[in-house]
Amino acid sequence: MKYISTRGDQTERRFCEILLEGLAPDGGLYLPVSYPRIDAATLTRWRDLPYAELAFEILSLYIDDIPADDLRALTHKTYTAEVFGTEAIVPLKLLEPGLCLESLSNGPTLAFKDMAMQLLGNLFEYELARRGEQLNILGATSGDTGSAAEYAMRGKAGVRVFMLSPHGRMSPFQQAQMFSLQDENIHNLAVEGVFDDCQDIVKAVSNDLDFKRAYRIGTVNSINWARLLAQVVYYFAGYFQATQSNDEQVSFTVPSGNFGNVCAGHVARMMGLPVKHLVVATNENNVLEEFFRTGTYRVRGSSETWETSSPSMDISKASNFERFVFDLLGRDGARTKALFGDAVSKDGVFTLSADEFARIPAYGFQSGRSTHADRLATIRATYAGQGVLIDTHTADGVKVARELREEGVPMIVLETALPAKFEGTIAEALGADVQAPRPAALADLESRPKRFQVMPADTAVIQQYVRDHVPL
Repeated sequence: MKYISTRGDQTERRFCEILLEGLAPDGGLYLPVSYPRIDAATLTRWRDLPYAELAFEILSLYIDDIPADDLRALTHKTYTAEVFGTEAIVPLKLLEPGLCLESLSNGPTLAFKDMAMQLLGNLFEYELARRGEQLNILGATSGDTGSAAEYAMRGKAGVRVFMLSPHGRMSPFQQAQMFSLQDENIHNLAVEGVFDDCQDIVKAVSNDLDFKRAYRIGTVNSINWARLLAQVVYYFAGYFQATQSNDEQVSFTVPSGNFGNVCAGHVARMMGLPVKHLVVATNENNVLEEFFRTGTYRVRGSSETWETSSPSMDISKASNFERFVFDLLGRDGARTKALFGDAVSKDGVFTLSADEFARIPAYGFQSGRSTHADRLATIRATYAGQGVLIDTHTADGVKVARELREEGVPMIVLETALPAKFEGTIAEALGADVQAPRPAALADLESRPKRFQVMPADTAVIQQYVRDHVPL
């Protein structure tokens, strides 16, 4: 399996060549030359596999430069009941007939990002040891990616993490998860701006090829193909739990900000998983919902990026979105570059042609949005009706899923985090008497000493910090 850039660079690279990188040299994102197609016999064979073995089967279709025995050992090391709390790893939870949650948040940081990040940490350590090299990870987070990355990489040989987050724009729990880590290889940089400022700095550094090579910069954001690939697995796992035969279809609703989570569903569907619809659920920062409704992708500035009660989705520039648009455009790298590399960079907006917009339904996408009031109402209704406590992001998904589900097609909402991460909004929705449970090991999290640096939204300043903390 080889990989190419979405922006026209046809140089074919193998998996381990792109594992430790972020953007392609031309500024595009990596995708496989083609998606492997899964036939009915393979789906049947996979249906009853344990999660770790299912992960091996799917990853092995995309990774042919890690020996099979080593890859299997990595997936079995990653996906254990000890780490994820259950043998099923991602069990389904029925909310009501035809609507269920896929539990993705039982990992160490209580968010779905652990599903991919735990594997990525093990892949990085394996490949760096094989090469005898080190890696400096530069990432951006709006809440959950950062803690998942740091918990996956803490103590890993040959790895340092420099994580950018928007100063003061995460929940107290999210901040404490990251800033309380005292490991020497973890650096938390609180940027004076919004998430998109952090993401723009990561992209700018990735595009500075001399700096990137000199300081061995890699990424764990969803622009990293390996992370997105790991997420493909739980779409198959959810499908198998919700169906009895391969003749059945399901739909998935995915709370979305940066498009990485739902892009993994797009990949699964392109592989042949019987998915009818992929529903993109946004909050008030509805850049993606606007696109699927109008065909216009309009990046918002900092002043238009609202601070909401589902903060991990407070994103106005969906960096992973380019992968889907590349497929939508018939894998036309020049057209993709014109839209993302030129139009968005220059004007912050592009609009598809009528013909291009008309192709979207063939890919199964639908979209919807919710507000703070919707989230509160959904949390209340789900708790009162089903006795299930959900977080604010999952509430965005459940609200939109209830609007768009179809008779006879199971709707699976991807749970994105546990409610303990957003106690303030849970209390607002249900009252102070309802406590969101949290693991005993995290009972005193917010009171722990914190270690972080406040930084301006300036690429040069961030690069200098990296220089000061990476020996050459």
